[in-house]
Amino acid sequence: MAPKSDPDLRRTIRWPLALTRGGMLAEQVVRAWWPLWSVAFVGLSFLMLGVQDLVAVEWVWAAGALLTVMALWSIVRGVRLFSWPSREDAILRLDRSLKGNPIQAATDSPAIGAGDPASMAVWQAHQKRMRARLVGAKPVEPDLRVAKADPYALRLTAVLALAVAFLFGSFVRVQSVTTMGAGGPDLMQGPSWEGWMIPPSYTRLPTVYLNDITSGTLDAPEGSQISLRMYGEVGSLSVTQDLTGNPAPAGKNVDTAQDITISQAGTLSIEGPGGRAWQVAMIPDTTPIIERTGEIEVAYDGAAQIPFSVRDDFDVVGGKALISLDLDAVDRRYGRAREPEVRDVIDVPLPLPISGNRSEFSEALGGNFSLHPWANLPVRLELSIEDARGQIARTLPEPIALPGRRFFDPMAAAIIEQRQALLWNRENAGDIAQTIRAISNRPDDVFRKKVPHQRLLKVLRELETLASLGLNDEQQAEIAQSLWDLALELEEGDLKDALERLQRAQERLQEAMKNGASDQEIAELMQELREATDDYMRQLSQQQKQDQDPSQGEPQNSVEMSQDDLQRMMDRIQELMEQGRMAEAAEALQQLQEMMENMQVTQGEGGQSPGEQAMDQLSETLRDQQELSDEAFRDLQEQFNPGSRPQGQPQPGDQQGQGEPDDQQPGQGQNSERGEGAGQGQEGLEQNLADRQRALREELNRQRRNLPGQGTEAGEQSAQSLDDADRAMDGAEQALRDGDMSEAIDKQSEAMEALRDGMRSLGEAMAEQRQQQQGQQGFAEGGTPSDQRDPLGRAQNGTDGHSDTDQNMLPGEEDLRRADELSDEIRRRLGEVERPDIERGYLDRLLDRF
Repeated sequence: MAPKSDPDLRRTIRWPLALTRGGMLAEQVVRAWWPLWSVAFVGLSFLMLGVQDLVAVEWVWAAGALLTVMALWSIVRGVRLFSWPSREDAILRLDRSLKGNPIQAATDSPAIGAGDPASMAVWQAHQKRMRARLVGAKPVEPDLRVAKADPYALRLTAVLALAVAFLFGSFVRVQSVTTMGAGGPDLMQGPSWEGWMIPPSYTRLPTVYLNDITSGTLDAPEGSQISLRMYGEVGSLSVTQDLTGNPAPAGKNVDTAQDITISQAGTLSIEGPGGRAWQVAMIPDTTPIIERTGEIEVAYDGAAQIPFSVRDDFDVVGGKALISLDLDAVDRRYGRAREPEVRDVIDVPLPLPISGNRSEFSEALGGNFSLHPWANLPVRLELSIEDARGQIARTLPEPIALPGRRFFDPMAAAIIEQRQALLWNRENAGDIAQTIRAISNRPDDVFRKKVPHQRLLKVLRELETLASLGLNDEQQAEIAQSLWDLALELEEGDLKDALERLQRAQERLQEAMKNGASDQEIAELMQELREATDDYMRQLSQQQKQDQDPSQGEPQNSVEMSQDDLQRMMDRIQELMEQGRMAEAAEALQQLQEMMENMQVTQGEGGQSPGEQAMDQLSETLRDQQELSDEAFRDLQEQFNPGSRPQGQPQPGDQQGQGEPDDQQPGQGQNSERGEGAGQGQEGLEQNLADRQRALREELNRQRRNLPGQGTEAGEQSAQSLDDADRAMDGAEQALRDGDMSEAIDKQSEAMEALRDGMRSLGEAMAEQRQQQQGQQGFAEGGTPSDQRDPLGRAQNGTDGHSDTDQNMLPGEEDLRRADELSDEIRRRLGEVERPDIERGYLDRLLDRF
């Protein structure tokens, strides 16, 4: 079949034929030798990845022997399967790939008709057409697939291993295997070694290459790791060291790879050709130090700041404060005579700097423990800090009184004391109920308002009911929270309440000075006076901001004092008492008392503006609505608990001003009146309340006609809120006429809330009007901007109430601390989702200003 005698045909198919034969050769090589190059790829990938440096030399020799056996088997197999492709086979494959087998047709001769010219013409035309097809002949592609011979795809695994070696390995590592065989280059050059000293990551120190350290000393932080690698004949190099603190094994360590963790100073030496020795000086990682510093600061609401300082050679990673009850120091009388209920130790994480250096800093642990059962009781405070190495330092347990809110109102303080007794042990519930009933026996003497008394009676009945059955955890917590809320309501009052607390603190201090009290008692009373003074100043400032017209001058008969002046006077009083100069201290205290009384806000002469008149009228309406709601609540209580109305108050159905006949004895006629005419009396009272509610609603409508601030956004909001109050009053009136007291009280509460919103919006509208009038009307008669002062005697600028700029405006440390406290409190309240949306929006606006 070979076209040897046809040079034209040979030239036409030379290159396609050669390439086809080459493809056939490739097929034979791949099918016969794929196991060989797979074994070679696996061995090369292991060497490039440095596996030989991570295992013992015996494993390297074993792996090498196995790979050698597999390679020999692959060679034998390849020799047996390989056959050289012949030219005839290549021509046959190429001819089969073409249509009509043109090569065979071009080289054939006719079997019959050789002497017939017509037949020969046809034959020649056929050969010409076949030769034309050979011009476009292409080589046949080889079939290199060996899937049938390699069903487990071992060859692909070998290729993948080689690809990984190329990505993560290096040809340089292949050379290390030569040191393991006889006659390798390292053997001829002699043994060698490498080493690194790697400090702990938290030290942020660099890794040291030991081959570059020619001196005999090496400084290493505690916990550093020394990594050594020996090359060459095994046993030619050995390592001796005493850095780990463990007894050194007998003999020399001849492992080719060693890792040593430094735990003490000592010597490290590599013995053998090219060896070296170092005297390692360990830099110890000292235990951190934490100390309590400064005095514990407690704000008026019980928020405490417990300062501390931390020092470490490196950074600290965390800390906590543990607060445990100091039972031996607790006064075990009264409500704490029983054993306390088991409670967990208070565990609070210590604040750390968000950024910057944590090796030395001072911080303050902030928290409010007022609600905790141990508030204001003796506890032990222990602070601990931990560094990056895991070393923990602790302070000695420090006896302190757990900071908490102090209550100055006598009734509030008594309620808090009983609340603490309930949390101390729930078995005190019966005694607590008796105590509360005793101290509230005459409510007119201890309660300034009627609603707190009613709330206390409600809590008292619930406590008496549960005391006989036994309180569970949820009931105990619920009653404790109710007592806390009631105490806060009694404690946090208006300016008059703050002044009463201040006067009471002054009187207690005067009495202690007369009776020769101890230094500790004097210090406690002075602290109480400071807190009461701060509360009074805060209430006084808020009251003046609400009542004083910025266009008016300084209030008459007022005394100008700054906060620093007050502090200096109280410091002077305490210093005189500590020196035993009680007469001078009493005189200074009297002067302070007179000054504080003269700092009350006084109204100047002259008429009120329309806005102020509207605010006063709305305030009066709100008070009347509150009183009306209180009467409705008492009436509702009388329906479900007859006789619960305090003695001296009118009974349902009684007309105001009417009493018992003089000749009627107690108990006579009362039952018959209530039995026969209770329904009529009750109905008459409800109709009376409904009539008063209607009159109050009509008065509100009259006030709404000429409200200031119309046309402004705040004015429109005020009008809308008062409209809501009108609808709520209408609903309350209808409920009263229907005898539905619960619905009436709910509607009255809605009316009061709407009135408060309307007054708040009206105040904002008035402020906007004053700002628009600045620069147009000038200053109102009665004073100049420089004459205007706030309760602390600071000058105000213009009519907007801002402080004048002719004084130092930089905030002091106390101002910054107070600003932080206010900001934290606003954020806390803003995070309480149960608060109304209106209040949360107001807090959000406040936070923007901070």
